[in-house]
Amino acid sequence: MAELLDLPPDEIVTLRQHNLETYRTTLRGLQIHHHIDTDQYLDYVQNFPLAEFIQPDPRLGKLLASLPQQKYIFTNADINHAQRVLSILNLGMSFTGIIDIRALDFVCKPDPMAYTRALEIAGVSTADECILFDDAPRNLQPARDQGWYTVLVGEEVPAPCAYLSLSNLHALPQAMPQLWNHST
Repeated sequence: MAELLDLPPDEIVTLRQHNLETYRTTLRGLQIHHHIDTDQYLDYVQNFPLAEFIQPDPRLGKLLASLPQQKYIFTNADINHAQRVLSILNLGMSFTGIIDIRALDFVCKPDPMAYTRALEIAGVSTADECILFDDAPRNLQPARDQGWYTVLVGEEVPAPCAYLSLSNLHALPQAMPQLWNHST
């Protein structure tokens, strides 16, 4: 935002927070009020060395592959970023598809419309057929309100937005063994 809008750091913090609270992402506020080049912005903010921060987890890959259900990435990032992450994690073959910010016409979590659109894209008729795993409570509450089964990942402490809280996905087989008993 310093380069695109020529703002000092303190104003960037304020504008970023305002955009997050009002539009759910910094990008959406910049699109609406500053008509920024979306591709240029996404290329810039997502161009960092991901492999320095994330590494493959073969156990997680096996766990995801063993689930019979269709699985989608539902992200506020764009598909290019999601594919980079999946590639580094060696999880690309584990998912049916990616529902990204572009597929959602830049409406994003936690806006309730994002969840409705995600269901449509995935071809699911009702939210009660879906489980949303997320590490942000603010993203889980709207899904739960629409009927999704919500799981907070990264916390073991129960949260009102989630039916279940897991420290990590490796705990899923013990917490929800029924997922392996159905092919829905």
